[in-house]
Amino acid sequence: MLELRNLKVKYGPVEALHGLNLTVNEGELVTILGANGAGKSTTLMAVSGLAAVSEGEIRFNGRRIDTLRSHQIVGLGITQAPEGRRVFGPLTVAENLALGAFSKNDRLAMAKRLAWVYDLFPRLFERQAQMAGTLSGGEQQMLAIGRALMAEPRLLLLDEPSLGLAPLLVKSIFHTVRAINQAGVTVILVEQNARAALKLADRAYVMEVGRLVMEGPAADLLHNPQVQNTYLGGLSS
Repeated sequence: MLELRNLKVKYGPVEALHGLNLTVNEGELVTILGANGAGKSTTLMAVSGLAAVSEGEIRFNGRRIDTLRSHQIVGLGITQAPEGRRVFGPLTVAENLALGAFSKNDRLAMAKRLAWVYDLFPRLFERQAQMAGTLSGGEQQMLAIGRALMAEPRLLLLDEPSLGLAPLLVKSIFHTVRAINQAGVTVILVEQNARAALKLADRAYVMEVGRLVMEGPAADLLHNPQVQNTYLGGLSS
């Protein structure tokens, strides 16, 4: 479904991604792990069209997309819930969700999609008339994911969905991510909570300073001594 070939991204003179090669198959839930500054978010931003590719290419279902604008990429079926949520605070929950469907014209399909989002996140249904800026951190994360789902993505990019959340909320968010994937949406998950991400994902990539250093089935990496020592505190699962 998604293929990154020799991908390089620069911020001015600094190269953030150094020839990245990565694939995601349809229906998978793939996680990307790594320390801060490893290039995880830059990878998602490149796929979304928010970071310019300096070399290499990105293909989605065989079509090259790194030359497209971000709204065109959304139209093809790729959406992102960014790090930090970035909801529109002065707008209501319902208005934020409606903005997520800006590329859709079928009102019946939108209504069905909205019903699914509210089913995934009942709290959003309860808060639909509330200003997004007054929501809790967990509720804003639900809204960010729900907004991304309103565009009916085939591929959903999630950037640090558990960041700053209490453990119970983290468990709830991850449970919902699994439900989204089981509903047929392919997911790429960037996540600092390496243990939870590896337990959730089908496959995993590990990045260090803009390069891939390890990849494989998530269950294998969960039990890999190097991954355990670096990302899991040296503890077996």
